[in-house]
Amino acid sequence: MRTIALVLIALLSFHMNAAADEPLECRDRPLVLAHYMPWYVAKPVSPEWGWHWTMNQFDPETIIEGRREVASHHYPLAGAYDSSDPSILEYHLLLMKLCGIDGVIVDWYGLTDLSDYAVLHRNTLRLIDAVERMEMQFAICYEDQTVTPLVKEGRISADQIEQHVATEIDWLADNWFVRPGCVRLDGKPVLLSFGNTGLSGPQWTSILKHTRTPLAYFSEHTRRDGATGAFDWPIPDEGLLRSEHFDRASLHWPDCIPAVYPRFVDVYAKANVNDGYVRIGDDDGKTFLTTMRHAFASGTRIIQLVTWNDWGEGTCVEPSIEFGYRDLEALQNLRRRRSELKLNAGAEELRLPWQLLQQRRKASSQKDVQRWDAVAVMIRNGDFENARKALMQ
Repeated sequence: MRTIALVLIALLSFHMNAAADEPLECRDRPLVLAHYMPWYVAKPVSPEWGWHWTMNQFDPETIIEGRREVASHHYPLAGAYDSSDPSILEYHLLLMKLCGIDGVIVDWYGLTDLSDYAVLHRNTLRLIDAVERMEMQFAICYEDQTVTPLVKEGRISADQIEQHVATEIDWLADNWFVRPGCVRLDGKPVLLSFGNTGLSGPQWTSILKHTRTPLAYFSEHTRRDGATGAFDWPIPDEGLLRSEHFDRASLHWPDCIPAVYPRFVDVYAKANVNDGYVRIGDDDGKTFLTTMRHAFASGTRIIQLVTWNDWGEGTCVEPSIEFGYRDLEALQNLRRRRSELKLNAGAEELRLPWQLLQQRRKASSQKDVQRWDAVAVMIRNGDFENARKALMQ
């Protein structure tokens, strides 16, 4: 099926043209998952501002024209938020559900209490609980680079790396892979690993042999030994041609996960983190439309949105001041044309989570909280008329 799909891609113009809004050939419904960063720390939910908003260069206490100074070229519609805030998790997941996103792939740094690893783990626990309340799904992306600081700080020795990672994956199997919202392929929990700097291919091969639970494992960009396949990610130097390169590389893999993204515009040079990367421009939304159509035409079972909320790299599809709901509306429209939307929602309904978030932020009593809890359930279940009435009262 994937071979046929890739031949069809070759017949499509990869760059956007007048046929951009024509429906694609309908296929079995793919699972669309948004790569989610749980690493934001913000006042007043937390006592301080976290690195991902400041990058030790920006001061969110400074407000210019109604916006806090944050480490991003763009600004979230919800403002600079804390990833542990239940109202933010609700807002994000309701938006996803309404536009046809089935769940999240959450960036996870493991169990060790080093740097912000513990904060990310706590926030991931809260996110997974919220995902399942929304009747959505989740998968884990293990950060490959996390083991290097552990060795540097003396938490583990170099010869303990494989055992450390295998133990963490076994913990995932015992605690998260058994949950009803866990994404599975052919009965196996899906696990991604990001990067190639912390663990070598042979190390991953060894780890996969020693974990107790068989996995549908996906490495980044290229398929490692023992992996089901690989997932793609923007490579700025390759630009939009990256999707074609990934298609060719993945043609004979059992599975792959293509990437859909709106742009790549990082803030690293401005933050003095590094020299920054080549930009992949937004091109008035054409980058998102192009990568989205390409991914849906590929015939894969999972598609990853890169990303929901990496504000530092500018790849966010989360609503922003600059781009509004544009990308979510584009995804919603495509899934509707393919008869893949689970809720009969349109652009107007996409504004309901924002209205609910505003009411949450003004809530002053337990009665208010209960009222908005009921509205969240209405939106989740597609009862938009009653949700709208309740929000207007």
